[in-house]
Amino acid sequence: MDDFRDYYQLLNVAGDATQDEIKQAFRKLARKYHPDVNPGDKSAEDKFKQIGEAYEVLSDLEKRSKYDQFGRYWNQDIDFGEEVRRRWPSAPRMDFSQFPDFDTFVDDLLGKSPPASNPVAAEDSPIPGRTGDERSRLPCNIEANLAVPLEKAFSGGLELVRLEDGRAIEIDMPGGLVTGQQIRLRGQGLDGGDLYLKIEVPPHDFYQLDGSDIYCRLPVSPAEAVLGVAVEVPTLDGPVKMNLPFSVQTGQRLRLAGKGYPDEQGLRGDQIIEVELVVPDRLSEEVRSLYEQLYRTERFNPRQNLS
Repeated sequence: MDDFRDYYQLLNVAGDATQDEIKQAFRKLARKYHPDVNPGDKSAEDKFKQIGEAYEVLSDLEKRSKYDQFGRYWNQDIDFGEEVRRRWPSAPRMDFSQFPDFDTFVDDLLGKSPPASNPVAAEDSPIPGRTGDERSRLPCNIEANLAVPLEKAFSGGLELVRLEDGRAIEIDMPGGLVTGQQIRLRGQGLDGGDLYLKIEVPPHDFYQLDGSDIYCRLPVSPAEAVLGVAVEVPTLDGPVKMNLPFSVQTGQRLRLAGKGYPDEQGLRGDQIIEVELVVPDRLSEEVRSLYEQLYRTERFNPRQNLS
């Protein structure tokens, strides 16, 4: 196939690159070749489409697995293993992509080259370094679920993962993880296969994630709301001081720019804060006296428009 593209080369990553490395490489190249950055540049537009195609395949675990195994033929609608078993019923199951002449073999299956006059049965061409008993033990990929608290999903870092088979693996997680994302651990599956960790970020008591924005409800006292003082707001980066507007209302929304969650390009959204006025259920004698004095002196009537 003359139009075959090496997706790893397009993204400038190694064949064993992690999903996070692939994502980071795509973001970097996407910013460089984006049509908005290169208006009227046809070559940049073509390059942007190519890296998008590469990322679409390599970021999808199923597509990437087929691409790694079958190369240029990964998207062909053909079951290579079934075709071999049809031609050579005695052939054992094995990873055919390990053969040096795999491309020639596939071309024969697809009718792109004349068949060999004396095809050799697969059992006569063992995979180098494997005994007869080992040929049937092919690497097997496995999956596991990993629940990650929002703060940890945001920051990343070391995490100890315990698997159902009893193993404990320490991994260095990338930051900005979201529910449904997968982390690939090479060689941690069965018989040298890979382990895919499916990420789940459980709901948080304070933060609510909506795309790259984070929503939260911030309790404020009557005095803070009326006077518009500076209050401390929790964020994923740590506490931040924010000035409340004068006479802020319950339900009013305020915004902390750039304090949200990172998107696929690494750009962070905003933290949206909804004010919630909270009245104390207990008052000291001094505070109660001040409220009574305020009640007697203020002229504000919140019900003046009801009659």
